[in-house]
Amino acid sequence: MKHVIPVVTLRTRQDTRLLFELAEGGLPLAEITFRTPYAAEGIRLCARELPSVFVGAGSVVNEEQAKLALGAGARFLVSPGLSEPICRLAREAGVPYLPCAVTPAEIMHALGLGIQTVKFFPASVYGGIQALKALSAPFPTMKFVPTGGVTLENLKDYLSLGCVAAVGGSFMTEGDVRSTCKEIRRIMESAL
Repeated sequence: MKHVIPVVTLRTRQDTRLLFELAEGGLPLAEITFRTPYAAEGIRLCARELPSVFVGAGSVVNEEQAKLALGAGARFLVSPGLSEPICRLAREAGVPYLPCAVTPAEIMHALGLGIQTVKFFPASVYGGIQALKALSAPFPTMKFVPTGGVTLENLKDYLSLGCVAAVGGSFMTEGDVRSTCKEIRRIMESAL
C-alpha cells in the first residue's frame, strides 16, 4: 500500500492542531520539518498525544537535528540531501531514513549505503513524473517519495508509478484539511 505524507511546519503549539485534523482525516503519517525552533517540541507533543500517528522529522540537515528529532520521538528522518552521519544515527536508532537523491550518482550513493527508498525533491524542478519513470529503469529496486510540486491535481499520476512508495507535500495542510484528506483518500483508492 502506498502512503501520502503531509509535510508540516510547526511554529507554535497551536499549529499542532493540523496534526489532529490530519489524523482525524485518515492520514496517519506526518513529516514535521526542522525549519523552526518549535520542531522538536512539536514532534514530542505529537508522539505523546497522537501515538497512532507515525510522526517523523523532515528537513534534517545535520547530526544535531537528527539527535534532537530522535530524542523527541521521531519515528523516521528525512533530509534534503544524503548524509552518512544521519544515516548512521537512524540505523542505530532503528528508524527509517529518507535522504533526498535525484541524480543517478546520488541514487547510487544511497544504494551503496543500503538505502532502498529516497526522497525526490523538489520533484517538479527535477523532472517530476517523467524523471521518475526514466530513473526507475536503471534503478529498478529503488523506491521514491516525491515532494515539491505535488498537488491534488497530479497526486494520482505520482501514486500510479510503480517506483513511488509514497508521496509527500505541504498542500495537504492548506485550506480545509478535512476536506483535503477526504479527496486524498478518494484519489489513493482510485490509484490502486
